[in-house]
Amino acid sequence: MTGQQDRGGQVAVLGGGAWGTALAQMLASDGREVLLWAREPELVDEINAKHSNSLFLPSATLAPTIRATGDLADLAECSTILAVTPAQHLSAVIEAMPFAPQDLILCSKGIEASTGRLMNDVAKDAAPESDIAILSGPTFAHEVADGMPTAVTIACSGGEAQWQRIKPIIARPHFRPYYSDDVVGAEIGGAVKNVLAIACGVVDGLGLGQNARAALIARGYAEMLRFGEALGAQRDTLAGLCGLGDLVLTCSSTSSRNFSLGKALGEGQSPESLMADRRTVAEGAHTAPVLHQLARQHAIAMPIVEAVNALLGGAPAPDVVANLLARPLRAENADSQ
Repeated sequence: MTGQQDRGGQVAVLGGGAWGTALAQMLASDGREVLLWAREPELVDEINAKHSNSLFLPSATLAPTIRATGDLADLAECSTILAVTPAQHLSAVIEAMPFAPQDLILCSKGIEASTGRLMNDVAKDAAPESDIAILSGPTFAHEVADGMPTAVTIACSGGEAQWQRIKPIIARPHFRPYYSDDVVGAEIGGAVKNVLAIACGVVDGLGLGQNARAALIARGYAEMLRFGEALGAQRDTLAGLCGLGDLVLTCSSTSSRNFSLGKALGEGQSPESLMADRRTVAEGAHTAPVLHQLARQHAIAMPIVEAVNALLGGAPAPDVVANLLARPLRAENADSQ
């Protein structure tokens, strides 16, 4: 990867899935030209010829100012790139870029399974000359693409100066970013909530009711706080859009891939069959094992994360829930809970 160049104000989105396409649509909503990189040649052709993405976001008619490409070199004129590739492929894609953008905004949520690294650490190693930012919050792709009101956190490793560069590129009347300097907190909120959403889906699949789901969200949030604070995240960040806000959204709807995966597990389907059939990524399934491992390494009690990891390993959902309910009774705010 070569160094930075003066690339003006052009913007690109790296990843042609539902979320990447929705972000490109949002960025193009004011007439801006947006370059969208996609891996699939047939998808590149469809976006350019038909202004649609029938594979990942069939409900949207895409803006004519979105141009798709399958060649990373075409992004060389872009000073700002939103990386929306699946978390487990982020390193390889960034390392394949023949240049370093000034601002690299990470929009995928997860932890690298092979190393336990957060996405900002992955990106720093792959693109050391770029300023890294995290875009995270309660964001269903189809709602963003439809122009429905959405608010997100943008955590900038480059501080206020980077925020001043990014905010006019990202902000739209229907898409409202809020600034943070807590990159670790923004990342952890997005990664942990994916795993907790699987657990909430299991509750729904087993028919355990709204009381159980609300309790699980609250107890899961406590796990998120414990893990985040142990790794240096700010509590206020995790109480915001990229933590609690995102958690509530993804734990409450089948529009969440992770919730849908959990619901199917609760209904008795096997993890192997579910993962084999999925074209889109339920990132929580990749995050759960490494999150469980990190929690054990740091001596952080995360029983819900442990339960999800067991489910993905093939444990029957009723047995896993029974084990959670049989845990010793403690004070609600006990650190060891």
